[in-house]
Amino acid sequence: MNTPLETDRDLVVALLDASAKLERRLDGALSSIKGISFSEFQILDALAKAHDARATRVGLAEKVGLTPSGVTRALKPLEKLGFVQTTKDARDARRSLAVLTPQGAELVNDASGVVDDSVRGVDAFSQMSPERRNALAEALASLA
Repeated sequence: MNTPLETDRDLVVALLDASAKLERRLDGALSSIKGISFSEFQILDALAKAHDARATRVGLAEKVGLTPSGVTRALKPLEKLGFVQTTKDARDARRSLAVLTPQGAELVNDASGVVDDSVRGVDAFSQMSPERRNALAEALASLA
C-alpha cells in the first residue's frame, strides 16, 4: 500500500504526464494548421484577452506560466511575422508593451477553433459529466 506521499507523488506524475500529452496534441494540431506552437498560442490568447490587447512581458509571463525572458524569446518571431508589435508604455518609457496586431487577433481567433476541436477530441472529457469536469477544473485551479 502506498503512503500518502507516494500517492501524491504518483498523482503529480500522472498530472504532468497528461499535461505533456495534451500539450503535444495541441502543438501538433496548431503547428500543422496555423504554424504556431501551443505556447505561442497561449501568449497571443493572453494578449487578446488583455485590456486594449496589450501587456507587459512580465504580465504575459504571469498569465502563461513562462519566465519574462521566455516570453521575450517567444514574442520575437511573432513580431517578425506581424502578429505582435512592441511599443513603449505611455506612462513609463522604460517599460515596453506587447500589442496584438489585427493579423494577430485574426490568428488567435482561427487558432482558437483548432484548440477547441482538439479539446473536443479528448475522450476522457466526453466521458465525464459536467459536474465532474467542473470539480476537476476547480481542483486543478487550486493547485496553481
